[in-house]
Amino acid sequence: MIIRIDYDSDFKTAILSPEDKDEWKWITLTRMLYDSVPGIVKKGDNLYIPIRRFLSVRYTIADYSGNHGIKVVLTNAIKEFLREANKQSYTTATKKTALSEEYVKSRLEKVGFKRKLTDNQLANLCKIGALPAGATFSVPGAGKTTEALAYFFLNAEEDDKLLVVAPKNAFGAWDEQLESCMQRSDYSFVRLRGGEARIDLLLRESPKFAIITYQQYPRVAELIQHYLEHNQVFMFLDESHRIKSGRAGISAEAILGASYLPKQKLIMSGTPMPQSQKDLVPQFTFLYPDRIVNEDTAISLIQPIYVRTTSGQLGIPEVEHRLVSLEMSPLQREIYTSIKSETKRQLIPMLSDLSRVSLRDINKKIMKVMQFVSNPALLARDMEYIFDERIGELLLHDSGPKITYACQRARELASEGKKVIIWSQFVENVELIAERLKDIGADYIHGGVDAGDEDEDDTREWKIKEFHKNPNKMVLVANPAAASEGISLHTVCQYAIYVDRSFNAAHYLQSEDRIHRLGLKEDQIPIVEIVECKDSIDEVIRQRLETKVAVMAAALNDPSLDIGTVRYDVDFESDEDDITTDDINAIARYFGDS
Repeated sequence: MIIRIDYDSDFKTAILSPEDKDEWKWITLTRMLYDSVPGIVKKGDNLYIPIRRFLSVRYTIADYSGNHGIKVVLTNAIKEFLREANKQSYTTATKKTALSEEYVKSRLEKVGFKRKLTDNQLANLCKIGALPAGATFSVPGAGKTTEALAYFFLNAEEDDKLLVVAPKNAFGAWDEQLESCMQRSDYSFVRLRGGEARIDLLLRESPKFAIITYQQYPRVAELIQHYLEHNQVFMFLDESHRIKSGRAGISAEAILGASYLPKQKLIMSGTPMPQSQKDLVPQFTFLYPDRIVNEDTAISLIQPIYVRTTSGQLGIPEVEHRLVSLEMSPLQREIYTSIKSETKRQLIPMLSDLSRVSLRDINKKIMKVMQFVSNPALLARDMEYIFDERIGELLLHDSGPKITYACQRARELASEGKKVIIWSQFVENVELIAERLKDIGADYIHGGVDAGDEDEDDTREWKIKEFHKNPNKMVLVANPAAASEGISLHTVCQYAIYVDRSFNAAHYLQSEDRIHRLGLKEDQIPIVEIVECKDSIDEVIRQRLETKVAVMAAALNDPSLDIGTVRYDVDFESDEDDITTDDINAIARYFGDS
């Protein structure tokens, strides 16, 4: 059997035509292609595949043909197309010569790019500007958004378009930076939201600039793919570590399914591998789907195609990390020992099966231990503990040393005229601490606080503005899941207290960066206090976070990525789906020692 492959440049399709057809082999191949590629049209015996989708299945066709003795004949037209497509390959990209600064400056000036690039941005652009797909992993405050827009205008032709996938709270920054960089009233981002029908109408107008959230993307993936197929589109992933789950994640799977369709691509993240180097695999695959990558090769493959501006290059003062280690009360320690023992009993059968379901179950068990250490009251309504008389007795006395310390320390700082942000991953803690510190103007942000205009009372933006401008608002309490991105506090606040942390290194690093950003003066040393209970799971979390950040620092060649703590002695008396296999191993060792 022979399969002839041709290219129709008018309709931008690959045409597969069987000759000396073996019915069974052809039907089997057709079914395989239909299962993996939408948009295939069958006319007679021929298959018509949108050309960019053909790129995603060409190796499937080649493998199947080779395994079944089928000869594949390429016409000159498809050969020429594939030669052009190979220019976008990883191998070709790594052989590219960096652009000159003179060329970058002149090209941007010619297209009307108004913003003056910093030396670091210019150097980064010279490297990634020559690539069909690249990565910018610069720290917050380095201007990744400006760098990305410069990449687009440096390479785009007149009719090219830009699609950005980003967290919702980053939309405003893209609007502001586009306006600042180009200063054109007709340039603005169309926000792809409001349901499938509305997004369909918006995309039919072929917007030059469009932006969509990671949550919305999979709901309209086919619409986005159609848009990418019929336009020359640059596609950027802002906070690209959000696709680290790869094919196992709904958003990631939808995005990776379109990886062959954009004209050029860019990924952006200050924390590209928050859990392990495995996080880089789907991000690299999005950029260069033609190159096989795995956990072992991800770091070496990403090296030639990424840039990073470090906090050291920006001259930002280093963070002073202080470890505040507190004793539990005797009663809390007694209950904690019981909970730890029971958790060990429940984990033993789970640790032999680290499937995705088991990881979620393990996470739930560990979360209860973390909650109890952070604030025993968090288990007060848990059915497993509601009838434990010791819990009730404990809650009559206090809510644990960590909450008490955080409130006491916040009052000390406020008395010195210093604002502070207090972090906890638990919503109940966030609201409790804010309530206890209401007399010094404490307010809170978590996922239940609506985004909106800064002039609209009680919105996320209003609370941030008040913290900045109101001298009576001395404390902001937040959880990293809701407030670790899109907020800059460094101009008014250089103190952060962590009542608790999760195993998610991205949440931790990004939340810390709220007070550690470009614009700090030399004498404004950001101080981060990590509050722990001695001999508890807090220590496991700290060790795992330090390991993850150290691995990322080595991969990115960034020595400024260091979250090592120094013990901070305090005079304190009190009366009161982010977990990895390595985390599990550390937990198993911890509970195994009990």
